[in-house]
Amino acid sequence: MTSKFKLLGALGVAAILAACGATPGERAATGALAGAAAAEVTGEDAVTGALVGGAIGGIAPCVTNPNANGCY
Repeated sequence: MTSKFKLLGALGVAAILAACGATPGERAATGALAGAAAAEVTGEDAVTGALVGGAIGGIAPCVTNPNANGCY
């Protein structure tokens, strides 16, 4: 259970870092890399971490700011 909390916290950090990209694709790539790294650190599956991190990175900035670059 503790590793799940660590993973959620790490993915939260990944979402923040993913907002650094200029386009949704760049943010998704950054989120995927950060998600995979966070999953490895917490002992979870890196592919799952990359998928979740990429999804969060790609859409989270557009949800919070629909006028962001690349959001439609």
